[in-house]
Amino acid sequence: MRVGRSDGRTVGLIVLVALFGPTVRLSAQTDSRLIEALRLAQSGQVDSGRAIVRRLLATLSPGDSVFPQALLAAAKIAPNAQAVSSNLNRIVVEYGSGPWADDALLLLTQLYFAQHDPVQTAQAAERLNRDYPDSPLRPRANFWGARAYFDLKNETRGCELIQNALQGTTDDVEFKNQVNFYAARCSAPSATTTATTPVASDTGAKVPPATPPASHAYAVQVLAVKSAAQVDEMLTRIKVMGFDARVVRDSAGFFKVRVGRYGTREEAQRVQARLKQKVGGQPFVVDEP
Repeated sequence: MRVGRSDGRTVGLIVLVALFGPTVRLSAQTDSRLIEALRLAQSGQVDSGRAIVRRLLATLSPGDSVFPQALLAAAKIAPNAQAVSSNLNRIVVEYGSGPWADDALLLLTQLYFAQHDPVQTAQAAERLNRDYPDSPLRPRANFWGARAYFDLKNETRGCELIQNALQGTTDDVEFKNQVNFYAARCSAPSATTTATTPVASDTGAKVPPATPPASHAYAVQVLAVKSAAQVDEMLTRIKVMGFDARVVRDSAGFFKVRVGRYGTREEAQRVQARLKQKVGGQPFVVDEP
């Protein structure tokens, strides 16, 4: 597995952030010891949280119903990307018929996407669809799977998954906006006329205007720096949380990380408040043509 530019420690903590982010709907932990471990980690006492989970895994039998739940908690607060992946894959392989397997697959989908591995992202999303057809997490997995297929230039399958994600959206306005943003690129007939990787006409001028039909849009700017490394870390964090993030470079050489393209200022302000809570700093709303 490729780790990309983010080191293992960063990716592990990114997954922790994602689990408590507003765009991820995972089954709640039910064991009080694991709840306490995650609470400690979320409050900054990561080592204490890991110690609780480590002791619990050492004392539990692998056949105990709490064991896969403990593996999931271990993945959430793992110190590096390899440990995150190892714990999640163990749940999928050894406890595939249990209630935590689809949670693990969704997190793997997000992890692989954050590591710039579209092939494994797509595979994890497809497996969740195939093995857990009744899972409420399918729309989320389809969203990440679609983005992976778009990266692989497979517009046909990407559009199929993004439409599935769109059909599965409920009252989560933020997630619906994210899905709609990518669904717009599938509105042209040429995007779904073939079952193969799209030809050059699919990647022409029809794709970039995937924006709401309003005269202009609003975005949330979270960072403006000249360090590419800082930008890469922030971009990965935000993407794993489920937001659509991109980089805009101005004439002065600043890299600006912006989130979303929202049809109204009010929508952008709601996202601004969530980003401030989750990633800190001073995000602010900007107008975009």
